[in-house]
Amino acid sequence: MDNHFNVVIVGAGAAGTAVANDITKQQPSLTVAIIEPSELHYYQPAFTLIGGGVFKFKNAVKNQSGLLPASVRWIKDYVTTFSPEKNSVTVKSNTSYAYDYLIVCPGLQVDYEKIKGLKETLGQNNVCCNYSPEHVEYTWQTIQKITSGNALFTQPPMPIKCAGAPQKIMYLAADHFKKNGNLDKVNVEFFNAGPGMFGVPFFAKALEKVVAGYGIKTHFTTNLVEIDGPAKKATFQIKDSSGNTELAERYFDMIHVTPPQSAPDFIKECPLSNETGWLDVNPETLQHTKYSNVFGLGDVIGTTNAKTAAAVRKQVPVVVDNILNLAGQNQLSAKYTGYGSCPLTTSLSTVILAEFSYGGEVTPSFPLLNPRKNRYVWWLVKRYGLPWLYWRIMLKGKRVDLPSKAKYADKFLAP
Repeated sequence: MDNHFNVVIVGAGAAGTAVANDITKQQPSLTVAIIEPSELHYYQPAFTLIGGGVFKFKNAVKNQSGLLPASVRWIKDYVTTFSPEKNSVTVKSNTSYAYDYLIVCPGLQVDYEKIKGLKETLGQNNVCCNYSPEHVEYTWQTIQKITSGNALFTQPPMPIKCAGAPQKIMYLAADHFKKNGNLDKVNVEFFNAGPGMFGVPFFAKALEKVVAGYGIKTHFTTNLVEIDGPAKKATFQIKDSSGNTELAERYFDMIHVTPPQSAPDFIKECPLSNETGWLDVNPETLQHTKYSNVFGLGDVIGTTNAKTAAAVRKQVPVVVDNILNLAGQNQLSAKYTGYGSCPLTTSLSTVILAEFSYGGEVTPSFPLLNPRKNRYVWWLVKRYGLPWLYWRIMLKGKRVDLPSKAKYADKFLAP
């Protein structure tokens, strides 16, 4: 079998599957291979809703085989070595595949082991994590059991997949406690390794009001480092303004843990990564900074945008068009602006639709609506519209785009 392809794609998550469908639509004559070991494909943006009891896990998972174009060769294996000087990649079975163009999008890895004791207790002792497909349903099972005591929610240092997710589940839990008349008996606390509620100040102000409405206590520059499930004890490292650290212990009745995250180890160790281990690409063209026939997108790239499916949706056409530009010896005209979207579930019926681009610039897609207002319509979009958009439009490589513009936010930017 010929092991040379016009395009080799590494990873078949949201980015890899969408880019495979898009590029075969734009240029059906290309030979394309995708390297992905997993048989299952998860709609990860729904994991918050699963943990909050309003979405079924079975509706967030599909067989990968049904999502790829028939013309694409699926290589079910793990990449072990990149050889960009030779235009080839090698997989675990020791087979090498040559390419004209390489698209790298294997996502990121969740580093459970970086929190001492987490792997041993996750999914029991009321220790939850929506980032784990195996344990996301346990979050809702746990929330339903809590009628009093301490409910703790943690967020590690950035970058992570969907920076709003650690607090989104907290609001859904708090609203559940409220609806059941238990909020005054449950002490909800948020422990964030970062300095504030959200990286974009415009939305942080709105979230501070949400927190106050639920009576949630917040702790910043406070990072979870160890957990003892049987003892229901969490240990945090607290950093002061001078950089000094101390440890503090808190007991919990439930804890939702967001583990640290990083680029996959095989990316960190390859010649395509930057000094922090992420894929080294130009933030606008998404072309590798050293190897011109290598592109990247999705969670693995070392850019400053939010790592969300909405970012992938904007990145896919940029990568595809720029590869076709390069193949036609044209300028790389497609540009990615850093757009990301985070539908912040602030209750079991409301969402703040946070949309922003590089530098934290607020760039809404809807010109007449205040972007930091809680709305039921955004809840309906999050619950019903976005899953449909993901499975039926984005993954299939269909291009449907709403322009997101900073000028739409101008009249709402006043404090």
